[in-house]
Amino acid sequence: MRTNGISSADGTPEDTTKHTYNQAFAIYALSSYYDASGDTKALKLAEELYRLIEAKCKDEYGYLEAFNVRFEPEDKDKLSENGVMAEKTMNTLLHVFEAYTELYRVTKKPEVGDNIRFMLDLIADKIYNPKLGRQEVFFDRTWNSLIDLYSYGHDIETAWLVDRGLDILDDAFYQKCLRPITKEITKNIYERAYTGHSLVNEAENGVVDTTRVWWVQAEAVVGFLNGWQRSPEHPEYLEAAEDIWEYIKKYVVDHRAGSEWFWAVDQEGHPLEKPVVEPWKCPYHNGRMCMEVIRRTQNVT
Repeated sequence: MRTNGISSADGTPEDTTKHTYNQAFAIYALSSYYDASGDTKALKLAEELYRLIEAKCKDEYGYLEAFNVRFEPEDKDKLSENGVMAEKTMNTLLHVFEAYTELYRVTKKPEVGDNIRFMLDLIADKIYNPKLGRQEVFFDRTWNSLIDLYSYGHDIETAWLVDRGLDILDDAFYQKCLRPITKEITKNIYERAYTGHSLVNEAENGVVDTTRVWWVQAEAVVGFLNGWQRSPEHPEYLEAAEDIWEYIKKYVVDHRAGSEWFWAVDQEGHPLEKPVVEPWKCPYHNGRMCMEVIRRTQNVT
């Protein structure tokens, strides 16, 4: 067996870190598989992972980031990104939210719904910055923001995932509280990040990174389609979704045989020298985008 950064020569993992969002991804996948197949073993495992996250990966303030094999908090150097060592992140919260949304969809268990409400409170009160009309990204243990970072892809992804969660939770109070936030996020991303038929990556300390990243484009297509479906008075959102899809086909899709999408392209549409597939790059965002677009447009002319 080749060593590829995931497994060593004897097949044992090289990195045994237990990331909270990895447990969440598994819940998401197993819940969807159960819904498609009826396999109750998949649902049982999803519920076991749910209980694991609640018991091992959460403190009184929210969901933690990563642990060693004994579920002791992992060294902070493994959590560093953008030069920040964060105890909590918007990204992990978002992935736990989407996982619990899918688990609640197939089970309707009240305790899962209560934890979705807990996360919606965090999004509204801690993650979303109403003065700036955006989400913050990296936090200390009690949700104090650590860096001036505007992640455009995460914001548009959050808008449609929270809207989906609100639909499934079907709680009028939380719909009233969160719908204005998702509408504002969508509007601001359209006005601030949509340029050149695509979405730029992020802005740190006000400096915009104009790289066009594969997953950011994928989430923008779904996010703007969602924005138009919920606010038909804004046809520019539908036009943006279609425009970005055309950009993806022209610049982001790798047309070489057997390939998929480039990791990223520069402002001129030239692919960056990054792997097409590796542990942090796979067809998750773009595959989900395709399925969401198919589902959402079946009855649209």
